[in-house]
Amino acid sequence: MGALLGVAVLGAGHMGADHVRRLDRQVSGARVVAVADPDTDRAKEAAAGIEGVLVHPDPVAALDTPGVEAVLVASPGEAHEEALLAAFARGLPVLCEKPLAPDAAGALRVVEAEAGLGRRLAQVGFMRRYDAEYARLKSLLDQGRLGRPLMLHCTHRNVSSPRDFTTDMLITSSVSHEIDAARWLLGQELTAVSVLCPRSSPGAPEGLDDPQFVVFETSGGALVDVEVFVNSGFGYQVRCEAVCAHGTARIGDGRTMVVTGEGGAVEEVPRDYLVRFADAYDREVRAWVDATRRGQVTGASAWDGYAAAAVAEAGVRARRGGVRQTVELAARPELYTTPGH
Repeated sequence: MGALLGVAVLGAGHMGADHVRRLDRQVSGARVVAVADPDTDRAKEAAAGIEGVLVHPDPVAALDTPGVEAVLVASPGEAHEEALLAAFARGLPVLCEKPLAPDAAGALRVVEAEAGLGRRLAQVGFMRRYDAEYARLKSLLDQGRLGRPLMLHCTHRNVSSPRDFTTDMLITSSVSHEIDAARWLLGQELTAVSVLCPRSSPGAPEGLDDPQFVVFETSGGALVDVEVFVNSGFGYQVRCEAVCAHGTARIGDGRTMVVTGEGGAVEEVPRDYLVRFADAYDREVRAWVDATRRGQVTGASAWDGYAAAAVAEAGVRARRGGVRQTVELAARPELYTTPGH
């Protein structure tokens, strides 16, 4: 497929720096041409040791770096819309970490801009679609061997939440992964949401409603429940069980190292998402690079990013108001034809 794909990475924080490393060391067929971050020292640290990389404080300027052929957006969510629209204006394919935009209105603007081009350029970084366990569950459900899916039971636990994490973000940031995974696994839209909040955990920062219990209804008559607990204190756990008409299937119980010593045994629990989903991120970026070099765009679309934002906003309304909320989606442009794909 010719020369290496030149990539500009926007954002050099925890996620962005990991993607710079991944593109340089784990993924063949690509090279990092530019790294952009307002904190140029952080950008320089992420790019250290990579020959020929230019560092920019301004993400839009980074897109005009000679040799840039594609963009990986890993900046904070509020910067995504500007970066995506700038990439579209230059005809550059984009892998954008979720969220597509901080709110549904911004995500819809991105969808409309891309639809106006008449071709897909954006892929949204919902990496669970590339996780081996999720892929096996998706294949099993698509085969229909267990009959019609009736329910998905999901668990999403973190060790602790960042200092700036808000109650709304339990849904808009954390549960957004389950929103996309449910749409993808079931091939159905999420049509309504209810949220219940128990008494907050003593480990939660003051004012943070944590944990939460979220229930989604789907267009195919299934139910999806999510326990989200971002200050569990012990580890990072993501699980999903599909309950179907003729059987069940559960993922997320994969065994890690067990250390046995005097008086007992201890099983390791991953501490964050970059450990649990390291292989999924590798697969996702590798697939994006390969597809981009072929002139294709695969994976979660901008429409999927918009749908996730719209469902999450309905979830926030449900929590704040204490009542079930329906999900209202804009008309789907012809560019995006299949729900959840």
